[in-house]
Amino acid sequence: MFKMKLKYLIHCTFFAFVLVAGVSNEAHAQDPEFTQYYANPLFLNPAFAGSDRCPRMVMAYRNQWPAMSGNYVTQAVSYDQHINSIQGGLGLTVMHDQAGQNTLQTTRITGMYAYQQSLTRKLSMRAALEASYFQRALDWSNLTFGDMIDPRRGFIYETQDQPRGGKVQNVDFGAGLLLFTPKLHLGFAAHHLNEPNESLVVGLSRLPMKLTVHGGGKFPLKKNIKNEVLASISPNFLFRQQAEFRQMNLGLFVNKGPLFGGVWYRGIAFTEYRDALIAVVGIESDIMRFGYSYDITISELTPATGGAHELSMTLKFDCKSKKGKFRKIPCPTF
Repeated sequence: MFKMKLKYLIHCTFFAFVLVAGVSNEAHAQDPEFTQYYANPLFLNPAFAGSDRCPRMVMAYRNQWPAMSGNYVTQAVSYDQHINSIQGGLGLTVMHDQAGQNTLQTTRITGMYAYQQSLTRKLSMRAALEASYFQRALDWSNLTFGDMIDPRRGFIYETQDQPRGGKVQNVDFGAGLLLFTPKLHLGFAAHHLNEPNESLVVGLSRLPMKLTVHGGGKFPLKKNIKNEVLASISPNFLFRQQAEFRQMNLGLFVNKGPLFGGVWYRGIAFTEYRDALIAVVGIESDIMRFGYSYDITISELTPATGGAHELSMTLKFDCKSKKGKFRKIPCPTF
Protein backbone atom coordinates (compact mmCIF):
# COMPACT_ATOMS: atom_id res chain seq x y z
CA MET A 1 0.00 0.00 0.00
CA PHE A 2 2.86 2.37 0.81
CA LYS A 3 4.53 1.67 -2.54
CA MET A 4 1.25 2.37 -4.35
CA LYS A 5 0.86 5.70 -2.56
CA LEU A 6 4.48 6.62 -3.28
CA LYS A 7 4.06 5.82 -6.97
CA TYR A 8 0.87 7.87 -7.08
CA LEU A 9 2.61 10.81 -5.42
CA ILE A 10 5.53 10.74 -7.84
CA HIS A 11 3.30 10.51 -10.91
CA CYS A 12 1.09 13.36 -9.69
CA THR A 13 4.12 15.51 -8.95
CA PHE A 14 5.51 14.86 -12.43
CA PHE A 15 2.12 15.61 -14.01
CA ALA A 16 1.91 18.85 -12.05
CA PHE A 17 5.33 19.81 -13.39
CA VAL A 18 4.22 19.14 -16.97
CA LEU A 19 1.09 21.25 -16.54
CA VAL A 20 2.94 24.11 -14.88
CA ALA A 21 5.52 24.08 -17.65
CA GLY A 22 2.86 24.14 -20.34
CA VAL A 23 -0.31 25.84 -19.11
CA SER A 24 0.80 28.80 -17.00
CA ASN A 25 1.28 32.19 -18.61
CA GLU A 26 5.02 31.77 -18.34
CA ALA A 27 7.06 28.94 -16.85
CA HIS A 28 10.69 27.85 -16.93
CA ALA A 29 12.46 24.55 -17.38
CA GLN A 30 16.09 23.53 -16.82
CA ASP A 31 18.60 21.55 -18.83
CA PRO A 32 19.78 18.02 -18.10
CA GLU A 33 23.47 17.98 -17.22
CA PHE A 34 26.42 15.63 -16.86
CA THR A 35 28.49 15.19 -13.73
CA GLN A 36 31.52 14.37 -15.89
CA TYR A 37 31.22 17.61 -17.79
CA TYR A 38 34.88 17.65 -18.85
CA ALA A 39 34.35 14.22 -20.40
CA ASN A 40 31.54 15.87 -22.40
CA PRO A 41 33.27 19.14 -23.35
CA LEU A 42 30.99 20.15 -26.22
CA PHE A 43 27.98 20.15 -23.87
CA LEU A 44 29.88 22.32 -21.41
CA ASN A 45 31.16 24.94 -23.86
CA PRO A 46 31.07 24.98 -27.70
CA ALA A 47 34.54 26.58 -27.66
CA PHE A 48 35.93 23.09 -26.93
CA ALA A 49 35.04 21.97 -30.48
CA GLY A 50 38.28 20.81 -32.09
CA SER A 51 40.32 21.52 -28.94
CA ASP A 52 41.90 18.05 -29.04
CA ARG A 53 43.01 18.65 -32.67
CA CYS A 54 42.53 15.04 -33.82
CA PRO A 55 38.99 13.68 -34.32
CA ARG A 56 37.25 12.38 -31.21
CA MET A 57 33.90 10.82 -30.39
CA VAL A 58 32.35 10.95 -26.92
CA MET A 59 29.48 8.77 -25.68
CA ALA A 60 27.77 9.36 -22.33
CA TYR A 61 25.01 7.75 -20.28
CA ARG A 62 23.48 9.11 -17.06
CA ASN A 63 20.85 7.50 -14.82
CA GLN A 64 19.72 9.96 -12.15
CA TRP A 65 17.71 8.84 -9.08
CA PRO A 66 17.36 5.17 -10.18
CA ALA A 67 15.68 4.20 -6.89
CA MET A 68 12.68 6.41 -7.68
CA SER A 69 9.86 5.74 -10.10
CA GLY A 70 10.14 8.24 -12.93
CA ASN A 71 13.94 8.59 -12.88
CA TYR A 72 15.86 10.71 -15.39
CA VAL A 73 17.94 9.00 -18.10
CA THR A 74 20.16 11.05 -20.41
CA GLN A 75 22.18 9.70 -23.35
CA ALA A 76 24.47 11.69 -25.62
CA VAL A 77 27.04 11.33 -28.36
CA SER A 78 29.33 13.99 -29.83
CA TYR A 79 32.00 14.31 -32.51
CA ASP A 80 34.53 17.08 -33.13
CA GLN A 81 37.84 17.81 -34.83
CA HIS A 82 40.17 20.67 -35.70
CA ILE A 83 40.36 21.79 -39.35
CA ASN A 84 43.35 23.94 -40.33
CA SER A 85 41.68 25.46 -43.39
CA ILE A 86 39.01 27.17 -41.24
CA GLN A 87 41.38 27.99 -38.36
CA GLY A 88 39.23 26.22 -35.84
CA GLY A 89 37.12 23.20 -35.00
CA LEU A 90 33.73 21.80 -35.91
CA GLY A 91 31.52 19.80 -33.55
CA LEU A 92 28.22 17.92 -33.60
CA THR A 93 26.23 16.67 -30.58
CA VAL A 94 23.08 14.58 -30.24
CA MET A 95 21.35 14.25 -26.87
CA HIS A 96 18.25 12.33 -25.78
CA ASP A 97 16.70 12.86 -22.35
CA GLN A 98 13.75 10.96 -20.87
CA ALA A 99 11.89 11.61 -17.63
CA GLY A 100 9.02 9.92 -15.85
CA GLN A 101 9.42 6.46 -17.43
CA ASN A 102 9.55 7.87 -20.99
CA THR A 103 6.62 10.21 -20.30
CA LEU A 104 8.57 13.33 -21.26
CA GLN A 105 11.28 12.96 -23.92
CA THR A 106 13.62 15.57 -25.38
CA THR A 107 15.94 15.19 -28.37
CA ARG A 108 18.47 17.89 -29.25
CA ILE A 109 20.91 18.13 -32.20
CA THR A 110 23.59 20.83 -32.10
CA GLY A 111 26.27 21.96 -34.54
CA MET A 112 29.10 24.34 -33.59
CA TYR A 113 32.19 26.12 -34.85
CA ALA A 114 35.10 27.28 -32.67
CA TYR A 115 37.84 29.67 -33.86
CA GLN A 116 41.28 29.57 -32.21
CA GLN A 117 43.73 32.48 -32.05
CA SER A 118 47.02 33.01 -30.21
CA LEU A 119 46.97 36.31 -28.30
CA THR A 120 50.49 36.25 -26.82
CA ARG A 121 53.34 33.76 -26.64
CA LYS A 122 51.53 31.84 -23.88
CA LEU A 123 47.91 33.04 -23.98
CA SER A 124 45.40 31.71 -26.55
CA MET A 125 41.69 32.20 -27.15
CA ARG A 126 38.90 30.11 -28.61
CA ALA A 127 35.53 31.66 -29.51
CA ALA A 128 32.52 29.64 -30.69
CA LEU A 129 28.95 29.78 -31.92
CA GLU A 130 26.39 26.97 -31.94
CA ALA A 131 22.92 26.31 -33.35
CA SER A 132 20.49 23.61 -32.20
CA TYR A 133 17.26 21.96 -33.23
CA PHE A 134 15.26 20.28 -30.48
CA GLN A 135 12.01 18.36 -30.10
CA ARG A 136 10.14 17.68 -26.85
CA ALA A 137 7.29 15.16 -26.66
CA LEU A 138 4.77 14.16 -23.97
CA ASP A 139 3.28 10.64 -23.90
CA TRP A 140 -0.09 11.16 -22.20
CA SER A 141 -0.73 7.40 -21.97
CA ASN A 142 2.08 7.04 -19.38
CA LEU A 143 0.46 9.46 -16.92
CA THR A 144 -1.68 8.28 -14.01
CA PHE A 145 -4.41 10.22 -12.16
CA GLY A 146 -6.36 10.06 -8.91
CA ASP A 147 -9.56 8.81 -10.53
CA MET A 148 -7.73 5.68 -11.76
CA ILE A 149 -7.10 4.36 -8.22
CA ASP A 150 -9.07 1.72 -6.39
CA PRO A 151 -8.31 1.86 -2.62
CA ARG A 152 -7.49 -1.83 -2.53
CA ARG A 153 -6.48 -2.85 -6.04
CA GLY A 154 -4.51 0.21 -7.14
CA PHE A 155 -4.54 1.70 -10.67
CA ILE A 156 -7.38 -0.21 -12.41
CA TYR A 157 -9.74 2.45 -13.81
CA GLU A 158 -9.70 4.59 -16.95
CA THR A 159 -9.14 8.28 -16.29
CA GLN A 160 -11.78 10.83 -17.30
CA ASP A 161 -9.08 13.47 -17.81
CA GLN A 162 -8.84 14.62 -21.43
CA PRO A 163 -5.45 14.19 -23.16
CA ARG A 164 -3.56 17.42 -23.75
CA GLY A 165 -0.15 18.27 -25.11
CA GLY A 166 1.91 16.49 -27.73
CA LYS A 167 5.10 17.70 -29.38
CA VAL A 168 6.96 20.97 -29.66
CA GLN A 169 10.03 21.74 -31.79
CA ASN A 170 12.17 24.83 -32.05
CA VAL A 171 15.65 26.20 -32.77
CA ASP A 172 18.15 27.42 -30.22
CA PHE A 173 21.46 29.31 -30.23
CA GLY A 174 24.52 29.59 -27.98
CA ALA A 175 28.07 30.92 -27.78
CA GLY A 176 31.27 30.20 -25.87
CA LEU A 177 34.70 31.64 -25.08
CA LEU A 178 37.90 30.09 -23.70
CA LEU A 179 41.16 31.70 -22.58
CA PHE A 180 44.08 29.41 -21.76
CA THR A 181 47.79 29.21 -21.06
CA PRO A 182 49.95 26.06 -20.81
CA LYS A 183 48.71 25.50 -17.24
CA LEU A 184 45.48 27.47 -16.70
CA HIS A 185 42.15 27.97 -18.46
CA LEU A 186 39.02 30.06 -17.98
CA GLY A 187 35.82 29.61 -19.96
CA PHE A 188 32.42 31.23 -20.37
CA ALA A 189 29.38 29.77 -22.18
CA ALA A 190 25.92 31.18 -22.86
CA HIS A 191 23.25 28.68 -23.97
CA HIS A 192 19.66 29.40 -25.12
CA LEU A 193 20.40 32.97 -26.16
CA ASN A 194 16.97 33.25 -27.80
CA GLU A 195 15.16 31.51 -24.87
CA PRO A 196 13.00 29.29 -27.12
CA ASN A 197 9.43 28.34 -26.21
CA GLU A 198 9.09 24.72 -24.98
CA SER A 199 5.37 24.73 -24.17
CA LEU A 200 3.65 21.44 -24.96
CA VAL A 201 0.16 22.87 -24.55
CA VAL A 202 -1.37 26.34 -24.40
CA GLY A 203 0.82 29.09 -22.99
CA LEU A 204 4.46 30.09 -22.88
CA SER A 205 7.24 28.00 -21.38
CA ARG A 206 10.59 29.66 -22.05
CA LEU A 207 13.85 27.73 -21.76
CA PRO A 208 15.87 30.28 -19.74
CA MET A 209 19.30 31.40 -20.82
CA LYS A 210 22.00 29.31 -19.14
CA LEU A 211 25.26 31.04 -18.19
CA THR A 212 28.33 29.01 -17.22
CA VAL A 213 31.73 30.09 -15.94
CA HIS A 214 34.33 27.35 -15.52
CA GLY A 215 38.06 27.20 -15.04
CA GLY A 216 41.03 25.54 -13.44
CA GLY A 217 44.43 24.18 -14.26
CA LYS A 218 46.63 21.16 -14.70
CA PHE A 219 49.87 20.94 -12.73
CA PRO A 220 52.54 18.20 -12.86
CA LEU A 221 53.25 16.21 -9.70
CA LYS A 222 55.95 13.95 -11.10
CA LYS A 223 58.12 13.91 -14.23
CA ASN A 224 60.66 11.46 -15.65
CA ILE A 225 64.18 12.25 -16.85
CA LYS A 226 62.75 13.13 -20.28
CA ASN A 227 60.54 15.79 -18.63
CA GLU A 228 57.42 13.79 -19.45
CA VAL A 229 54.56 14.15 -16.94
CA LEU A 230 53.91 10.92 -15.04
CA ALA A 231 51.35 12.31 -12.59
CA SER A 232 49.34 15.53 -12.37
CA ILE A 233 46.65 17.29 -10.36
CA SER A 234 43.77 19.35 -11.81
CA PRO A 235 41.75 21.59 -9.47
CA ASN A 236 38.66 23.02 -11.18
CA PHE A 237 35.46 24.93 -10.54
CA LEU A 238 32.15 25.52 -12.30
CA PHE A 239 29.49 28.15 -11.64
CA ARG A 240 26.18 27.95 -13.51
CA GLN A 241 23.02 30.05 -13.46
CA GLN A 242 19.75 29.29 -15.22
CA ALA A 243 16.78 31.44 -14.23
CA GLU A 244 16.82 31.52 -10.41
CA PHE A 245 18.90 28.34 -10.13
CA ARG A 246 22.60 28.81 -9.24
CA GLN A 247 24.95 25.84 -9.13
CA MET A 248 28.53 25.59 -7.88
CA ASN A 249 30.90 22.64 -8.43
CA LEU A 250 34.28 22.46 -6.71
CA GLY A 251 36.77 19.63 -6.90
CA LEU A 252 39.93 18.17 -8.34
CA PHE A 253 41.23 15.32 -10.44
CA VAL A 254 44.48 13.37 -10.04
CA ASN A 255 46.06 11.18 -12.69
CA LYS A 256 48.94 8.74 -12.51
CA GLY A 257 49.84 6.91 -15.67
CA PRO A 258 46.66 5.63 -17.32
CA LEU A 259 44.50 5.99 -14.17
CA PHE A 260 42.33 8.95 -13.18
CA GLY A 261 40.33 9.78 -10.10
CA GLY A 262 38.53 12.75 -8.65
CA VAL A 263 36.30 14.06 -5.88
CA TRP A 264 33.74 16.85 -6.29
CA TYR A 265 31.20 18.79 -4.29
CA ARG A 266 28.03 20.18 -5.89
CA GLY A 267 25.65 22.60 -4.23
CA ILE A 268 23.48 25.65 -4.71
CA ALA A 269 25.76 28.67 -4.94
CA PHE A 270 25.63 31.31 -2.19
CA THR A 271 23.39 29.14 0.01
CA GLU A 272 23.85 26.37 2.57
CA TYR A 273 21.99 23.86 0.38
CA ARG A 274 24.12 20.79 -0.36
CA ASP A 275 23.28 18.58 -3.30
CA ALA A 276 25.87 15.84 -3.82
CA LEU A 277 29.36 14.52 -3.29
CA ILE A 278 30.78 13.00 -6.45
CA ALA A 279 33.41 10.29 -6.91
CA VAL A 280 34.98 9.78 -10.35
CA VAL A 281 37.36 7.06 -11.60
CA GLY A 282 38.70 6.50 -15.08
CA ILE A 283 41.30 4.87 -17.29
CA GLU A 284 42.90 6.17 -20.46
CA SER A 285 44.92 4.74 -23.33
CA ASP A 286 46.15 6.24 -26.60
CA ILE A 287 42.86 5.50 -28.34
CA MET A 288 40.22 5.36 -25.59
CA ARG A 289 39.11 6.98 -22.33
CA PHE A 290 36.53 5.50 -19.98
CA GLY A 291 35.06 7.09 -16.87
CA TYR A 292 32.53 6.20 -14.19
CA SER A 293 31.08 8.55 -11.60
CA TYR A 294 28.59 8.21 -8.78
CA ASP A 295 26.68 11.12 -7.24
CA ILE A 296 26.16 10.59 -3.50
CA THR A 297 23.07 12.62 -2.63
CA ILE A 298 23.58 14.60 0.60
CA SER A 299 20.38 16.65 0.48
CA GLU A 300 17.13 15.74 2.25
CA LEU A 301 16.39 13.35 -0.63
CA THR A 302 19.26 11.04 0.43
CA PRO A 303 17.27 7.90 1.41
CA ALA A 304 15.02 7.88 -1.64
CA THR A 305 17.04 8.77 -4.74
CA GLY A 306 19.69 6.10 -5.18
CA GLY A 307 22.10 8.83 -6.29
CA ALA A 308 23.15 8.99 -9.94
CA HIS A 309 25.32 6.73 -12.09
CA GLU A 310 27.18 8.11 -15.10
CA LEU A 311 29.37 6.47 -17.75
CA SER A 312 31.48 8.16 -20.40
CA MET A 313 33.68 6.81 -23.17
CA THR A 314 35.88 8.79 -25.56
CA LEU A 315 37.35 7.36 -28.75
CA LYS A 316 40.42 9.23 -30.01
CA PHE A 317 41.25 8.87 -33.70
CA ASP A 318 44.78 9.26 -35.03
CA CYS A 319 45.55 12.12 -37.42
CA LYS A 320 48.61 13.15 -39.38
CA SER A 321 50.84 15.70 -37.70
CA LYS A 322 50.61 19.19 -39.16
CA LYS A 323 53.22 21.87 -39.41
CA GLY A 324 52.90 24.65 -36.90
CA LYS A 325 52.22 24.60 -33.19
CA PHE A 326 48.74 23.68 -31.94
CA ARG A 327 48.02 24.67 -28.35
CA LYS A 328 45.87 22.33 -26.31
CA ILE A 329 43.76 23.38 -23.33
CA PRO A 330 45.09 22.20 -19.93
CA CYS A 331 41.87 20.49 -18.83
CA PRO A 332 41.43 17.27 -16.85
CA THR A 333 40.38 14.13 -18.66
CA PHE A 334 37.17 13.89 -16.57
